[in-house]
Amino acid sequence: MSNPQWQPAPWPPQQNQQPSMLAAHADRERAVDVLRAGFAEGRLAQPEYERRIERAYQARTVGELSTLVADLPQGPLAQQQMPMAGGPPMTQVPRTFLPAPAPPTNGKAIGALSCGLGAFFCGGVTAVPAVILGHMARGEIRRTQQGGEGMAVAGLVLGWLWIALWAFLLAIIMIAAVGSS
Repeated sequence: MSNPQWQPAPWPPQQNQQPSMLAAHADRERAVDVLRAGFAEGRLAQPEYERRIERAYQARTVGELSTLVADLPQGPLAQQQMPMAGGPPMTQVPRTFLPAPAPPTNGKAIGALSCGLGAFFCGGVTAVPAVILGHMARGEIRRTQQGGEGMAVAGLVLGWLWIALWAFLLAIIMIAAVGSS
């Protein structure tokens, strides 16, 4: 069964037409946000704004969305990529339609995880630094919204496990020493 509303794009693409990635709902919402900003700044008249919004929600590809916002300040322009060998030319995903970059990872969280893992190789000597760095990293992550919460927690868990293991071993040794005397 076929959908009568959907028409495949002609292939190969015509000279003024480039193949484009299918648009996701998030891509359409970002395009609508750019249009809203353009309307709020007085760059689009009400009828033009409404027509573009309607077309944005009906767009099938990122290229169509890019065309709708290309003349606005935040609107992306498609950039050419090197074509694959023997394949059609490709376009990059416009900067506006890319997800926000991930926040940087906290360095103390990396240190906490490294010390926690290093405790396996040096008999638990780095367990205390793992706990200290883990707590410091978690505080900084809450304040600065950096990444690395999982690494800080893993460093804390490994550090505390090694400290508990040493405390248990010392308790066994002390009980054995008291029992033998």
